[in-house]
Amino acid sequence: MKHNRIIILTSIISLAVLILMLNLTSPTEIGPSGVLLFFTTVYVFIFGVMTFLIKLFYKLALKRNSFRNKDYLYAAVAAFGPVMLLIARSFGAVTLWTISLIAVFVALAEFFVCKRI
Repeated sequence: MKHNRIIILTSIISLAVLILMLNLTSPTEIGPSGVLLFFTTVYVFIFGVMTFLIKLFYKLALKRNSFRNKDYLYAAVAAFGPVMLLIARSFGAVTLWTISLIAVFVALAEFFVCKRI
């Protein structure tokens, strides 16, 4: 239960930081460290959303209320997919080929987590 509160709190804080960054700065003003902060806060926020979605899926589809530590790893890997799409979008390279490669990468990473842990 303690992990849930920490994830919710960090997701809310990262959402607030994202809103502030998007409203108060521009990419030319923020510099490289600001861009790193932006992508990090996007990842933390999406990790919180993915954790919630996985918990909801377990509750509705699998009728399981327990959430194991392995499931947090699934959420962490799944949260990296939208960040990679955002990075590809910043380079202007979003095509069907890019999206399929990112999907394959995330699927392979999920499979690796499933087999290793």
